[in-house]
Amino acid sequence: MISMSAINSIRQLRREGYSVSDIARKTSVSRDTVYKYLKKDDFSPRIPASRRRKSKVDPYRPIIERWLDEDLLTWKKQRHTARRIWQRLRDEYGFDGSETTVARFVRSIKDERRAPADQFLDLVWTPGEAQADFGELDLYLNSVKRRLSYFVLSFPYSNVGFAQILPAENAECVCQALKQIFEHIGGVPRRIVFDNATGVGRRTCEVVRTTELFGRFAAHYDFPYSFCNPNAGHEKGNVEKKVGFIRKNLFVPLPNVMNIASYNRTLLARCDELSEREHWKRGGSQRELFVEDGLALIGLPEKGFDVVRYVKAKANKQGKISVDGPHYYSTDPALAGCELTIALRAYEIEVFDTDAASVCTHARSYGSAPTDSTDPASQLALLSVKANAWQNSQVRASLSDDVRAYMDSLEKADLRAEMRLMRDEAARSGWAATKQAVELAYAATGRIDSASVAVSAARIAVDDAISYDEPIDLGEYDAVFKREA
Repeated sequence: MISMSAINSIRQLRREGYSVSDIARKTSVSRDTVYKYLKKDDFSPRIPASRRRKSKVDPYRPIIERWLDEDLLTWKKQRHTARRIWQRLRDEYGFDGSETTVARFVRSIKDERRAPADQFLDLVWTPGEAQADFGELDLYLNSVKRRLSYFVLSFPYSNVGFAQILPAENAECVCQALKQIFEHIGGVPRRIVFDNATGVGRRTCEVVRTTELFGRFAAHYDFPYSFCNPNAGHEKGNVEKKVGFIRKNLFVPLPNVMNIASYNRTLLARCDELSEREHWKRGGSQRELFVEDGLALIGLPEKGFDVVRYVKAKANKQGKISVDGPHYYSTDPALAGCELTIALRAYEIEVFDTDAASVCTHARSYGSAPTDSTDPASQLALLSVKANAWQNSQVRASLSDDVRAYMDSLEKADLRAEMRLMRDEAARSGWAATKQAVELAYAATGRIDSASVAVSAARIAVDDAISYDEPIDLGEYDAVFKREA
């Protein structure tokens, strides 16, 4: 497969009206390759089938990258060829590999760096064009004051903008925010101009580098993009003003958010309400002008993009994996020592075993502070056969004092039976519902029976499925009931 930058170049040239033959000649690929990537309608990442084979040149990559960077400041006729790079590696660093191996490696680096030519900004914005940038806000997340980023996509022609709160500024979060905005407005901008420090890529001199995920995302939705010059905020002045406007009008007072993903859905509707304002220059409401933006949008593809990045992680002796720094997630103790595939999404991670079967899903953690999302339910299968580990297990530690004392008094055979009961119920209703049901059953009968646990857990699981973006004030209802009484 050719690089995502090359694919975006193919699709960009097609949008500009070039024939398949012209595109093949300009991009140095075959006509079949051009047809393949013009026809492809889904660029979502796939679980990697196998790891990339290591190359003898891998240890020399920093050296080659430095030489290529230096070439950008050098006359084109005096830049490194692949042959010259091979000669220098051989003579100066003792490299004993072949010239072909080096040439293939250099070609792969250049493919990664290749990007569509930057478009010139004339500061005259037509319908359907958009600008993107970040802002910061304080909020209460589950009653804890936090400072997070929010992403803003604005349309300079109508001055309409849309915001999404993000737990981080990585490619997964930015692409997820863009996807949600695209689906909300029913189309894709004709062009997006990004800040030079976003999580999707950046521009250094004349070189634009994007993340793999964003490259796939842009190809999937088939939109051109560019990055501002460093320290050139005037090139995206509309979105910079919109960032401040949204902060003052939607985030004062500080929002009280229970779930970011859910809150973001309501946030888009609130952004719609702001567009009722009159346009400062053109007259008429921004909403009316946005109709012209909407007519100029690129249509949504039939398939939505799966915003996911796959990485590998080795489970430790407890079956835990570490992702993005000091963040630990439980899997299955039986997977200890196995190399697992991790699907990273904006709000969650999903763990797959060596056969690409889903093992578990956790809310994704961010920040520099260590976190551990250990789920006691992951230990139930092992405890059902190895009761000796009960005393120091997460399951025991998570139970109430009364239930813990009851479990401690059981014979090993009976304890294993209780673990099997809890294991099976947790698989159906989740650990939180199972734990609460077990404690209710013991409080009512002094024992733990499967029938009581199953009924209670099912009811609790249904009740817990209802969530709200913000705390609900029931005071008005209480007042009504008091008056009727």
